[in-house]
Amino acid sequence: MSREQRPASIWSPEYVWTTAGAVALIFLAAFESLAVTTVMPVVSEDLDGASLYSVAFAGTMAASVIGMIVVGIWCDRARPLWPVATSVIVFVAGLIIAGVASDMPTLVVGRLVQGLGGGGETVALYVVVARAYPGALHGRVFAAFSAAWVVPSLIGPFLAGFVADQLHWRWVFLGVAVLTAVAFIMVFGRLRTIGGPTERASNEGIAGRIAAAVVVAVAATALSMLGDWHLPTPVLVVGAVLLLVLIAVVVRPLIPVGTLRARPGLPSVVSMRGLIAAAMLGAEVYVPYVLREDYGFTPTLAGLGLTGGAILWSLSSELQGRFGDRVGNRRTALIGLTILAASIGAVALIALVTAPAWLIIVAWTAAGAGMGFMYPRLSVLGLAYSTPQTQGFVSSSLTIADSLTTASAIAVFGLIVALGGGFAAVFAFATILALVAFIPGTRLGHVREATTNG
Repeated sequence: MSREQRPASIWSPEYVWTTAGAVALIFLAAFESLAVTTVMPVVSEDLDGASLYSVAFAGTMAASVIGMIVVGIWCDRARPLWPVATSVIVFVAGLIIAGVASDMPTLVVGRLVQGLGGGGETVALYVVVARAYPGALHGRVFAAFSAAWVVPSLIGPFLAGFVADQLHWRWVFLGVAVLTAVAFIMVFGRLRTIGGPTERASNEGIAGRIAAAVVVAVAATALSMLGDWHLPTPVLVVGAVLLLVLIAVVVRPLIPVGTLRARPGLPSVVSMRGLIAAAMLGAEVYVPYVLREDYGFTPTLAGLGLTGGAILWSLSSELQGRFGDRVGNRRTALIGLTILAASIGAVALIALVTAPAWLIIVAWTAAGAGMGFMYPRLSVLGLAYSTPQTQGFVSSSLTIADSLTTASAIAVFGLIVALGGGFAAVFAFATILALVAFIPGTRLGHVREATTNG
C-alpha cells in the first residue's frame, strides 16, 4: 500500500467514531474491573456477603470465558453489530442487577451476567478491529486499547472510593452502566456498515465448544477458590494439579490446534500470549501485597507501585504500534521477553533479600515496558493469521488465553504463599513462565506471511 493510500490515523474522520466508541468501551470495562475490586469490601459488609466474596470475582471470570466462546462463534457467522450490541446489553444488565442488589446472592448473579457480557464484548471488539480497519492500522488500534487501561489504573481505585464515600457503592455499578450505553451509541453507526464473512463458518462442533467452555469455567473457578477451602496441604496440591490438567485437556477445542505444544504460527501466538499474561498479570497482584507486608506501605502507596508499569505499558504499546512492522515479530518477542523476564526476576531477587522498595517499583515499571512492547503485537499477528470465517475464533482464543492462564497463575501463586513459599517464590515462578514464553516467541512467523497465507 502506498503512502498516499494508507489511512493517516485511527482518528481520521473515517474511523474516529469507531475508535472513540471502542476505546471508551475498553476503558469502561477496565475501570469497572478496578473499581469493583476497590469497593467490594464495602459491598460485602453492607450486604453481609463475606461467604460469597471470592465467588463475586471468580464467577465473573468464569462466565466471561463462556461469553467469549459464544460471541466468537457468532461473529464467525454474522456481521459484528448484533454480537457487540448483545454483549453490551448483557454487560449493562449485569451492572444494573449488581447496582440494585439487596443481598449478596443477587449481586453475584449480576456479576455473572457482567462476565458473560464483558467477555463477549472484548471478542466482538477484536472482530470489529479486523473488519473495520486496514491491517496497517491494527497495531495503532491495539495500542489505543492498551492505553485505555492506563487511566483506570491511575484513577480507578481513587474515584471508586470517592463515589462510594460521597454517594454510594451502587453508583460504581450504575454509573458505568450509563456511560457504557453512551459509548455504544458512539460506535453504533459505524457498526451498521461493517459486513460479515463472505462464507459462513461450519456449524460442526458448536455444542461441544460451548460445553467445553462451561467445564473450563467451572474448573477455573474451583481452582481460584481452592485456597479458601482450608484443606490439608497434600490435598491442595493434588487438587490444584488435577484442576490444571482438566483445564488443559478441556480447553483444547477452544484454542488453535497445537497451542499447548507451541506449534509455529498462530498456535505459538496464542501460547505466548497466555504465558506472558500469566507472568505479568498474575504476579502483578502481589506487587502491592509485598510492598504492604514487607515494607509497610499504605494501601494507596502500594497501589501506586503499579502506576509506572501501567504508564510504560501504554507508551511502549504506542511505540510498537508505530514501528512494529519494521522491528518484526521475532525481534519484538525477544526484546519484550528479555525485558519482562529480567524485570520480574529482579523483583524476585529484591523480595528475597528485602532490598529497598524503590527497586521493586523501578523493576516493575520496566516489566510494563516489556509487556507493552509485545502484547498488542500479538493481537495484530493473531488477526493477521485469521480469515473472515475465523476472526471470532481467533479473537476468543487470544482472550481465553489471557483469562485462563492469568486466573490459573493467580490461583497457583496464592497456593505458593499459603504453603509458606513467600513472595520471592511467587515472582521466581512468574519469571519461569516468562522464560518458557521464549519457546513460542521464536515461532511466531511474520505478519506479512500471515496475511498472505491466512
